[in-house]
Amino acid sequence: MFAVIKTGGKQYRVAAGDEIRIEKLEGQPGDTLSLGPVLMLGSDEGVTVGSPVIDGAQVIGELLDTNRARKIIVFKKRRRKNYRRTQGHRQWGTIVRIAEIVMPGAKAKTALKTTTAAPAEVEAPKAAPKAKAAPKAAAPKKAEAAAKPAAPKKAAAKKAAPAANDDLTQLTGVGPALAKTLNEAGVTSFAQVAAWTAADMEALGVTAKAEKNGWIEAAKALASGTEG
Repeated sequence: MFAVIKTGGKQYRVAAGDEIRIEKLEGQPGDTLSLGPVLMLGSDEGVTVGSPVIDGAQVIGELLDTNRARKIIVFKKRRRKNYRRTQGHRQWGTIVRIAEIVMPGAKAKTALKTTTAAPAEVEAPKAAPKAKAAPKAAAPKKAEAAAKPAAPKKAAAKKAAPAANDDLTQLTGVGPALAKTLNEAGVTSFAQVAAWTAADMEALGVTAKAEKNGWIEAAKALASGTEG
């Protein structure tokens, strides 16, 4: 008599006394397990095919060992990409000896026995590393973040006394859109541009343009002409 069972996403043809290697099952050596479902039964009387399984049929096996198979080398390469990867993999599996094939309606002679170790004991250590030390370290970052916004107040103090609005588009490379952006940032006069420092230009994001077009020198000349 033989049976076709499905376990671990694969199908196996088994008979009493066979030793097969299947995908890893939970259990200890000596455990007696029910393997299935049963898809087909064959005997001297004929073959019974399930639709898709045979209700009431059982295949009972004894768990012999759980170990890792031989190493499989996985090699990946991409043409003309200078890409090569070599990795090894050893798949876990369970070796089972088929003890009995039970027909539908018949009583199994082999009793099921499981001495599986409680998985909670293995998984318990995973719950231990829940110490949330990270939020404590995050507190100084918040303090630093709170301290950093204080810097713009100094820049704001420099721009606290704006002069009369000047036409900033007179500076080379300053168009209406950029002039509007500078006005919204509080820069409205040539005198303010003439007093810019490297930090001011960097804060406004105009360092490259200002240095390339000589805005500070031009603003000084325009400011002196405006004041005159």
